[in-house]
Amino acid sequence: MDDEEPILELTARLLASRGYEVETALDGGAAVTAYQAAFNAGNRFDAVIMDLTVPEKMGGYEAFEAMRAIDPKVKAILSSGYSHEPVILNYKDFGIAGIAPKPYRVVELFTAVEKVLGPVTSA
Repeated sequence: MDDEEPILELTARLLASRGYEVETALDGGAAVTAYQAAFNAGNRFDAVIMDLTVPEKMGGYEAFEAMRAIDPKVKAILSSGYSHEPVILNYKDFGIAGIAPKPYRVVELFTAVEKVLGPVTSA
């Protein structure tokens, strides 16, 4: 989830190129709706990557809390350019599985995802 569509599209393409299935959302509310639908269908997301700050809409941490109410096992990676935020500095204390600092460097993004999910394996 990211409110900047070019970042959202690039991140989705990068992750798909590594073999991940990707669903995108432009704000936290849309991300929670997608998570709820997938969970209800028995197709839980393995992890979510959430932009911490979304102006005038639900941000990543609030969306994570809503998802955690749906599924206490949700694995979230927060992304942010604001590395000084308490939730980024102490992400594990907040129940967050990982962080992906912005601006993304491809290797750092993949490393953050693989730390949470492990490497993609071919079927």
